[in-house]
Amino acid sequence: MVAEGALLWEPTGEVVSAAKLTRYLEWLGRSGASYEEVWQWSVDRPEEFWTSIWDYFDVVGERGDGPVLSGEMPGATWFAGAEVNYAENALRRTEGTALVFVSEDGARQELTHAELRDEVARVRTGLARLGVTRGDRVAGYLPNIPQALIAFLATASLGAVWSAGSPDFGVPSIVDRFRQIEPKVLIAVDGYHYNGKTYDRSDAVNEIAAELPTLRATVWIPYLSAAGEGRAPQEAEPAAAHARSVPHGEVIGWAGLRAEAGPLEFERVPFGHPLWILYSSGTTGLPKPIVHGHGGVLLEHLKSLAFHQDLGEGDVFFWYTTTGWMMWNYLVGALLVGATPVLYDGSATHPSPAALWRIAASEKVTYFGVGAPYIMASLKAGLHPDGLERLRGIGSTGSPLPPEGFAWVAAELPGTPIGSFSGGTDVCTGFVGATMLHPIRAGIIPCRSLGAKVESYDPKGEPVIGEVGELVLTRPMPSMPVMFWNDPDGRRYFDSYFDVYPGVWRHGDWIKINEDGSCVIYGRSDSTLNRGGVRMGTSEFYRVVERFDEIADSLVIDTGQLGQEGSLLLYVTLAEGAEFGERLERALCAALRQELSPRHVPNEIRVVPGIPRTLSGKKLEVPVRKILLGTPVEEAANPDAMANPEVLRHFSP
Repeated sequence: MVAEGALLWEPTGEVVSAAKLTRYLEWLGRSGASYEEVWQWSVDRPEEFWTSIWDYFDVVGERGDGPVLSGEMPGATWFAGAEVNYAENALRRTEGTALVFVSEDGARQELTHAELRDEVARVRTGLARLGVTRGDRVAGYLPNIPQALIAFLATASLGAVWSAGSPDFGVPSIVDRFRQIEPKVLIAVDGYHYNGKTYDRSDAVNEIAAELPTLRATVWIPYLSAAGEGRAPQEAEPAAAHARSVPHGEVIGWAGLRAEAGPLEFERVPFGHPLWILYSSGTTGLPKPIVHGHGGVLLEHLKSLAFHQDLGEGDVFFWYTTTGWMMWNYLVGALLVGATPVLYDGSATHPSPAALWRIAASEKVTYFGVGAPYIMASLKAGLHPDGLERLRGIGSTGSPLPPEGFAWVAAELPGTPIGSFSGGTDVCTGFVGATMLHPIRAGIIPCRSLGAKVESYDPKGEPVIGEVGELVLTRPMPSMPVMFWNDPDGRRYFDSYFDVYPGVWRHGDWIKINEDGSCVIYGRSDSTLNRGGVRMGTSEFYRVVERFDEIADSLVIDTGQLGQEGSLLLYVTLAEGAEFGERLERALCAALRQELSPRHVPNEIRVVPGIPRTLSGKKLEVPVRKILLGTPVEEAANPDAMANPEVLRHFSP
């Protein structure tokens, strides 16, 4: 065990002076202020702070003369009268490497800024030819390949609205998402590569298109067939069978979409005009279509990527993600600050558990981000990453990273700070994170993000320091959703965040904020362990259990209800070659008793073949709890929103 709060890294004077945040503070005239003082100003005077972000990054667009902030949550509006276009700001550079693409099968491609601008202009022209105009929706069923980024930027340049799903999503899951937004064009691949295998998705694309009667066109990217022919996807046309199978609308290939050269133009739109539509997980109901605006995302990502990830000109940014996770949207934001995003299509562990570390080394990545489970898996596998001399920072998100994960990075990559980053699809950024000005301590997130008025509320709705409470935001942020799609009265949006504390955003996580502004995230507040009045987040439990080499994954469920003590059940998936017996059971219980409390010793430990997770990798604690309390399996979770629905049948009362 590593003590929470143990000091692992401190910024040197050289690191501090070179930090992007330091330059901003100098420009601001606040170079002598502490981070906490600047954070306080950013949330107390949001009009001044967000105007400074616009000015400091020289945002391309019309500022307008309206107020920066009007109204309160959930109806706050930003920069009235302003007009911007995200793509115009992302494509303002003309020289150097714009992006790098790496595939699991060994393919690699670079695009310069000039080439990227040309490709976006061609696809923009093609989309316009298909009738796409301002406000129309373009849907992508695509892996993390250059064509996804190009199609998104082309869509945004027209003032149309982008939405994407990864091709590992099942047909019902994609249809549940895209049917709500009525897309005019669907752009899809014929298949993808993962974990050494090839997956043909041609039939799936045809099924999806058949369920989307609003489509005027389906654009096929022959990703698999082109690779088999030794050609780039933009040089190949889809098989003739594809055109016969799509039930309605025009059918063309990517080559046909981009065939005609055209001018690179940008439709400037109001600050809150929809940019993209992301989705909630959809595990317990229809996925919520979360709409973000051009301006809010633009300002938030400029701030966050530059000041919290310390990215700028010359940096190479690699975050392992699929197009179905908000981190893809965050990754492509690298273009806004002049950094080069690395797009990767493939498994994190093929051909070895070190796959991502090797990409980070070979591409000379300066900032590398992954989900917390990958860092813990690297620890368990005994990996020793090397060749990472250019790496200046590591990011972790998706779930709380235990102190042992922090310590492993500090030991294996001394001098490289690891910043845990927590937020959500709802805002497409992090509420809390790190900077190059903060020391790194095991298990601790160094700060609340600039412009994010994060507080911890006790059960009475009062802010507390040094105690675990509900993570709330008491002031608006520009990247909060402008709306949910097809939610005309805003009721669905209100019920998602504002139904507990009037005028205050309740995010659904447990958080403890320390006196110095640092914090710890303890997991979802709707899956709390409450044993004998002692309330605890599940992340603390997993930290103890998953430290055992024999345990590959785990899930803990408290079946207690209001006024009624329930059972504490621990489900474990064993590591390869491990066996579960009395010795391991005693060791687990002893560790939980000693490191948590006697109340947190499980009533029963059950071995299961897998832990149910969403398509983006989050553990399904709430649906399993519902099953244990009597909800039928088929009603507790949508299998099409899960990565491994077959394991749910192993969780029964």
